[in-house]
Amino acid sequence: MSDSVQTQSVAAVIILAAGGGTRMKSNRSKLLHEVGGRSMLDWAVRAAEGVRPERLMVVVGHLADQVTPHLQEIAPEAATATQAEQRGTGHAVECGLAALGEITGEVVVTYGDVPLLAADTLLAMVGEHRAAGNAITVLTARVPDPTGYGRILRDADDTVAGIVEHKDADETQRGIDEINSGIYVFDAAVLRAGLARLEGDNAQGELYLTDVLGIARGDGDRVGAYRTDDLWQTEGVNDRVQLARMNAELNRRILEGHMRAGVTVLDPATTWVSDDVSLGTDVTLHPGTTLAGATTVGDGAEIGPDTRLRDTAVGAGATVLRTEANLATIGPRAVVGPFSYLRPGAELGEGAKVGAFVEVKASTLGPGAKAPHLSYLGDATIGAGANIGAGTIVANYDGVAKYPTVVGEASFVGSGSVLVAPVDIADGSYIAAGSTVTDGVEPGQLAVARGRQRNVDGWVARRRAGTRTEAAADRARAAGTPHPGVERDTDGRDES
Repeated sequence: MSDSVQTQSVAAVIILAAGGGTRMKSNRSKLLHEVGGRSMLDWAVRAAEGVRPERLMVVVGHLADQVTPHLQEIAPEAATATQAEQRGTGHAVECGLAALGEITGEVVVTYGDVPLLAADTLLAMVGEHRAAGNAITVLTARVPDPTGYGRILRDADDTVAGIVEHKDADETQRGIDEINSGIYVFDAAVLRAGLARLEGDNAQGELYLTDVLGIARGDGDRVGAYRTDDLWQTEGVNDRVQLARMNAELNRRILEGHMRAGVTVLDPATTWVSDDVSLGTDVTLHPGTTLAGATTVGDGAEIGPDTRLRDTAVGAGATVLRTEANLATIGPRAVVGPFSYLRPGAELGEGAKVGAFVEVKASTLGPGAKAPHLSYLGDATIGAGANIGAGTIVANYDGVAKYPTVVGEASFVGSGSVLVAPVDIADGSYIAAGSTVTDGVEPGQLAVARGRQRNVDGWVARRRAGTRTEAAADRARAAGTPHPGVERDTDGRDES
């Protein structure tokens, strides 16, 4: 990269984002559809920011009420210009340039729907523009099938003579395989002068930005090209088929980068990792894994199969399988799943375990704490080494407000218990299975909160006469073999 590119910014970048996107068949702006976990507009802004523009201008139009708020979130420094009437790319750039006012220097023009365009490519193009002394530089590529693209017309000295749109090209011109990406670097004065002389004498009656190149050539200005070998950087997204292709290609690149950095991906075809995800070395991703948002996975962790994590931190050596997690923290060597659900605010300490069909919301499990089966933990703090028995429910909501529950260190909550918040179960205490706990439990105590069992003789014969149940009871009585059972005393402990 030349020193001038490294030290000198461009005057402005104009991102064209006013199109209707009708082929997406969506009520949402095309530019807000995501590729690799980011909106296409977000990718366009990131590429533009790579050339350090003094001004960033986004031309909006269709569904501007959606595009503008999103732009304020991702690039609050950006300004917008409105193209109220869709009259072609030349008119769109004219709207953006007018909003910039009197500027001098270089103006880069890009699009909001070319998500794989890289900042490095724009930097290299600006470098070529400066080194060659061009008035205009266009980003081009050679493609196997140029149908639908504008063709690059070159002179004998290999400079760019002009661009002809596919609809307006003759048969010879349609045989050219070098295409126009629609991405340019302009000298601001040349751009302003060319836009003022555009005429809509073409098949669409539109003002083509490409015609500015021919005008500049006619004025004796130099027009050059920077050709990229990465065809994906020139490809736009017009419908959901192209959106899927773009997602697949970006995901392939992301996974390849992680694999080369020491991650094992067992089935890249079914593994999806967003751009912001961070993976440590020796991480293993099983089939059906989706990692989105700002998810981080520590060294040696194992994720999947059939797992989706969003904005979730996974510690080193943890195992997470068949799990849905969002805004959660999973500590080192913790075990989660299968079929676990970690909602926002779930925090699992080192070596903690959340097992099958357990839901955790806004709750903390300390180091070594376990909730292995069929439980709901909401607004709870579970101490280190505590055990939550199968079927335990934290009743944290009374229909109006939510309340906290504390289960102390090394405590044991028996199966089928309900902890009615707010309640505090101290360190080293027990809850008998089947209890509904509404009051606090002191250290070392056993809480029993259930009625004593009562067996009513003859109930089936009286209330369920003629059923299969009565027939089974009759057979058992005739056999004379009592059903095996365990006697228990009133404190809930087994007597044997």
